[in-house]
Amino acid sequence: MRILIVGNGGRESALAMKLKDDSRITKMFFAKGTATTDKLGQNVYEETVEGLRNFAIKERIDLTIVGPEAPLVEGIVDEFKKHDLKIFGPRKRAAELEGSKAFSKKFMQTNNIKTAKAVVFDAYQDAIDYVRTQKFPLVIKASGLAGGKGVVIADNLVEAESTIHRFMIDRIYGDAGIQLVIEEYLKGFETSIIAFSNGSKLFPCIPVKDYKKAGSGDKGPNTGGMGSVAPCPDFTEENYRDFEANILTPTLAGLHANNINFKGFIFFGLMVTNDGTYLLEYNMRLGDPETQVILPLLENNLLDVINDCLDGKDVELKFSDKKAVCLVMCSGGYPAKIQTGFEIKNLEKAHSQVLFAGARNSGNKVLTTGGRVLCLVATADSYEEARKTVYADAKTINFDYEYYRDDIGKF
Repeated sequence: MRILIVGNGGRESALAMKLKDDSRITKMFFAKGTATTDKLGQNVYEETVEGLRNFAIKERIDLTIVGPEAPLVEGIVDEFKKHDLKIFGPRKRAAELEGSKAFSKKFMQTNNIKTAKAVVFDAYQDAIDYVRTQKFPLVIKASGLAGGKGVVIADNLVEAESTIHRFMIDRIYGDAGIQLVIEEYLKGFETSIIAFSNGSKLFPCIPVKDYKKAGSGDKGPNTGGMGSVAPCPDFTEENYRDFEANILTPTLAGLHANNINFKGFIFFGLMVTNDGTYLLEYNMRLGDPETQVILPLLENNLLDVINDCLDGKDVELKFSDKKAVCLVMCSGGYPAKIQTGFEIKNLEKAHSQVLFAGARNSGNKVLTTGGRVLCLVATADSYEEARKTVYADAKTINFDYEYYRDDIGKF
């Protein structure tokens, strides 16, 4: 088989590492890929849906797996299916559950899915008038895609008004912020559950704890993710039953009722509170860095699971009882302004699995190219043992202006 993986982050590096030893795969292509995938196949520099479609036809690609959200929202799956190209991911209509938080929130409310109370705003002054009547904190979300950064917890009116202005008037995330979702603040801990879909059923993976804030102790701005742990140590059987009854089951019913059936991944972003488990958001793809800790613990053959889902078959997911920890090493300044082009040193001394994200090969060197530079992943019998491995490697590996949180996997 000839495989195309779309994306250029740590998630795509993790997918490549999971698939690399499958003897059925004769060649893997990555668009645009990373310094990891460059060594496991061929990186190609197609980015548009049309360009990727043409590449898949020309190279006789047998299966395409889509990592990031943007091409899904743009309709890559619809386009590939028009040309009888095998692809794993939701069609454009289903991808709107991630592409539009307003659409997603309405879907939750209509289908009795347990979620925070929220109001959608299309007009700046309406949003301003609303927050002036509310208690704080409030959560303000850009409705469109903002790379995991378009969410602000406003602790007071000044911060709320400033956020609304930056989203709707300054357009710091472009058109993503011209529509807002403003919702109640839920206090608790976050968990992510990703499920495979075979078009009629959902098959959940183990729960993951993701660290979204830039700074240790959950301080600073939201990022795409600073690290992850699997399974989530705080997520109990009771929490799972709550999730299954009030989120998973009504989501599946809502998908069927609205004829939104797809073969791909669906990500449930959850908040577990004293009043139960609430759905914060859907993503319609694998999470990053959640994928980096799920795949090392997945005992199934990934290609078999994907093919079974594409064929509409049921799957029985099996996971190791070990613990996995992922630490993300970033460029200084992330998620705001960063500098790149710095050599990453001492990689050969790492004991963790090194999954590159914002990095490229340059001769015999690896250079930084983005905010989230690389992920260090370790599995062990305990969280603490896995944690010691990734942090020892983080101290050994270095590049100019590096930084990372010091509390990933610390309980």
